[in-house]
Amino acid sequence: MNTNNPPKTENQNKAEWPIFEVFVRSKNGLEHRHFGSLHAADAQMAIENARDVYTRRQEGVSIWVVESKNITATNPEQAGELFEPAEDKVYRHPTFYELPIELKHI
Repeated sequence: MNTNNPPKTENQNKAEWPIFEVFVRSKNGLEHRHFGSLHAADAQMAIENARDVYTRRQEGVSIWVVESKNITATNPEQAGELFEPAEDKVYRHPTFYELPIELKHI
């Protein structure tokens, strides 16, 4: 048994618990949205706490939790380098032709 990393318990100091990011899919939505963060001893506890905190009024149908340390994000200072190449691809934007009048909801 590894004594260097004892199993996490609910009695452990909450300040030592990892932070989990919570994503919830609403009843009328197709995508999960970030709802917030919370501390939990493990992923199962994070899901249960997220249910209690973020879906009290039964507005969700699915919950995802991910430990914050496992998220990789872009650096806002490098946004230009990352997103500028898409600006030179005008063919991705339907701005160079007229849509037929029959297509009202596009």
